[in-house]
Amino acid sequence: MISMNRGFKLLTATALALAVSACSFLQQQPEGTYEQDKTYKLTVLHTNDHHGRFWRDHKGRWGMSARMTLVNEIRQEVKDEGGNVLLLSGGDVNSGVPESDLQDAIPDFKGMNLLGYDAMAVGNHEFDKPRDVLMMQQDIADFPFLSANIIDEKTGSPLFKPYTTFEFDGLRVAVMGLTTIDTPKATDPANTAGLDFISPVKATSQLMPELKKASDIVIVSSHLGYYEDANHGVNSPGDVTLARNVDGIDMIFGGHSHQTLERPDKQNGTYIFQANELGKFIGRADFEFRNGVLKLVSYKLIPVNHKEITIKEDPAMLALLAPYHEKGAKLVEARVGSVDERLMGERSEVRFQPTDLGTMITQAFIEKTGADFATMNGGGIRASIPAGEITYKNILTVLPFGNTLTTVEMNGQEVMDYLNVVALKPANSGAFAHFSGIEMVIESGAVHDVRIGGEAIDLNKTYKMALLSFSAGGGDNYPNVKKMPGFVDTGFADAEVLREFTEKHSPLKVSDFTPAGIVRK
Repeated sequence: MISMNRGFKLLTATALALAVSACSFLQQQPEGTYEQDKTYKLTVLHTNDHHGRFWRDHKGRWGMSARMTLVNEIRQEVKDEGGNVLLLSGGDVNSGVPESDLQDAIPDFKGMNLLGYDAMAVGNHEFDKPRDVLMMQQDIADFPFLSANIIDEKTGSPLFKPYTTFEFDGLRVAVMGLTTIDTPKATDPANTAGLDFISPVKATSQLMPELKKASDIVIVSSHLGYYEDANHGVNSPGDVTLARNVDGIDMIFGGHSHQTLERPDKQNGTYIFQANELGKFIGRADFEFRNGVLKLVSYKLIPVNHKEITIKEDPAMLALLAPYHEKGAKLVEARVGSVDERLMGERSEVRFQPTDLGTMITQAFIEKTGADFATMNGGGIRASIPAGEITYKNILTVLPFGNTLTTVEMNGQEVMDYLNVVALKPANSGAFAHFSGIEMVIESGAVHDVRIGGEAIDLNKTYKMALLSFSAGGGDNYPNVKKMPGFVDTGFADAEVLREFTEKHSPLKVSDFTPAGIVRK
């Protein structure tokens, strides 16, 4: 048994690393080793979609130091009651804030080591950087990266461990990982070259007999997304589809869709959980297992330094992460490009008229997502970019709120309905909209003559729009599109998207971003 507040024994048979060729591995596993008439207590703690938030935000919320205080308190409580704890991540540790991105998420993974994570599902954003960075991160981690459905085409075997197992005084628990098959289209194709992302249902069905022999409880750590009643829209199928189509999964701890499930969904006997995003919450699920029967005793989402809850930050975690935070602060001062004239972003400009900076930002959104058109609320643009050298700090001053870039697919009629709200937002308000990729005439309180990609809008055609998460969720009284079937939160931070665009196209010419296509009469 391992002490160190985890109270479990991690099975590290050599054959486990070989993953799929597990016949020899199964022969080593005892069957039915739990004691009859004994009640086992298992608490699963989980987070997902961390996206680089190793440090608290500018309001003092979240962060791994406060998270560690909570985790340590819960571990001690569970230990005192004779139980055991697993700590799982639903993936997407990467991509979110520059202090993490510029350091390849090294502080985040080292922080996870100190927190004592037991396993992590591989998320799509783990592929945002070249493969060698991902492999470096896996080497740093003291816990396994899990994914049963990412197959190396050369070897025909999973790129990562499909699953790992734990033992608690004879109670055997298997944790399997799954990754969204949308990954190749959500990141640079070079980073997923040579990999086959197979159906999660297929991968799980193939492994389930093996998992049932190797364990008494089967857990999936998922980066597939939670879509209510399996309505996944343009996204690949998620956790509900998995649970409905594969028997024998006891619980799914998910990520990818950034959902806040205050109560678990239960499908086909499988509990499904997800804990929002960015380490804002720790999900806590308390189970009891007795004579082969698993029972959920309680579940709650615990806020991490928000919602009027103040949690003291763990000093050991602070000591680990502070040097990375300081280094990150220096890195954001680095030059990322240049511009020949000032890009207009003053309050008196962006809230009254389309500006070159608004055009540049929305063009960056389109380039990053492949959207047909993009919009940006003027109130989200907080400063100009002066002529001359551009630093990352300039970018962060323009977009300081840490929103993520989202997309939504709508038919032409839905686009018209959307524009007849957003394009009519008045001047002298933060809601005033900037656009790229679309033309229109605004006259007599309505939108007319809309053209997308140079062609008249087709009311039956499907279009993709890019916008920030703030606006997508109804900020500035924009229509809330987050529940539309075609909605996707990419997880890319707005400032990071603009930084990449600036680096790629520098030296910038302001004349290239002159607003065009929106005629107001």
